[in-house]
Amino acid sequence: MLPFSKLSFWERSVYTEGIDFTIIGAGIVGMSTALHLRKAHPKAKICIIERGYLPTGASTKNAGFTCFGSPTELYEDLSKMSDNTVWETVAMRMEGLQELFTLVDPNRIEYQASGSWDLLLSHEKPLPDAFLDYLNEKIFEINGHRNTYSIDKDITAVSGFEGIGTAYHNQLEGAIHTGKLITELHRLCVADGIQFLFGIHVLSFESFSDHVEIQSSEGTLKSCNLLVCTNAFAKDYLPDISPARAQVLVTKPIKNLTIQGTFHMHSGYYYFRNVGDRILFGGGRHLDFEGETSTEFETSEVIQSELSRILSTNLLPKSCFDIDYSWSGIMAVGSEKKPIIQKTNKNIAFGVRMGGMGVAIGASVGKNLSNLFL
Repeated sequence: MLPFSKLSFWERSVYTEGIDFTIIGAGIVGMSTALHLRKAHPKAKICIIERGYLPTGASTKNAGFTCFGSPTELYEDLSKMSDNTVWETVAMRMEGLQELFTLVDPNRIEYQASGSWDLLLSHEKPLPDAFLDYLNEKIFEINGHRNTYSIDKDITAVSGFEGIGTAYHNQLEGAIHTGKLITELHRLCVADGIQFLFGIHVLSFESFSDHVEIQSSEGTLKSCNLLVCTNAFAKDYLPDISPARAQVLVTKPIKNLTIQGTFHMHSGYYYFRNVGDRILFGGGRHLDFEGETSTEFETSEVIQSELSRILSTNLLPKSCFDIDYSWSGIMAVGSEKKPIIQKTNKNIAFGVRMGGMGVAIGASVGKNLSNLFL
């Protein structure tokens, strides 16, 4: 890499000098923030710094679910958090998805309004009968949609599952193509005159009265303002942020695949969907919470083996399949599932800790983060 000090007059004038807003992180939150900043500051010079040659973290490594809460996950959340906190978080996710589709044309990111299903194994106890009614009442209060959740008695037979006892259907969830989402956000940013510096690793930053100095792998940058959108990688700067690695695999194409849509299991700790005639299956972090508190993009034999076992035992019991891809992404979690959106001083702000819901809330977090600089 060429240090900033070795750049030409032309390069510096375009990329590294006179920056009004620098954003660290070229993921969903970072690029959404940039787009909202551009609306509020049409003439500002906005620069996004990204340490990878692609966005590195969770934005390009998630499963592409447009989800806001499966019944078993919400049941568990309500046992650990206050009702207000849970429903404020759900409302934020639903509003965030609306904001995402305001920024990005759903057709350009292969949005599928497929619905979702929350599956319980045969030995797992179903939720109380009145709980679905309660969920439907709360969702109606948030967005006016009736009967969002219901019991589906047919999906097990239709999909060819085995060992599944109960299935809860959610009408409002769906799926996108994660890679096309990031590509589309990048296209919109470039069209809005937002600059990108890829392959730049930020080492530290310091606030002064009228600017922020950013020490990076290629030298020092100065910017009037700094917005940090690095999710789990902000753990060195803010309390109550822990990395949470999520592992995913994708099968090779499966002939006559009967599974269509998005699915959750075990209070959201497992999730799977079809991607054309393949199955994407991820999760299993609960099998090794301590080991998965990591920022290393690796996979583990324990979790990958369990994902394969569930595929062969419960999801694809009558199909032969081979694993074609496997990877991991890094989420950020904390003591609650709400994101952190705050200024730490007059010219530095953070939009981090998506809690595994970056697709749902990322665009909304970007909007709220940009509003701190109105």
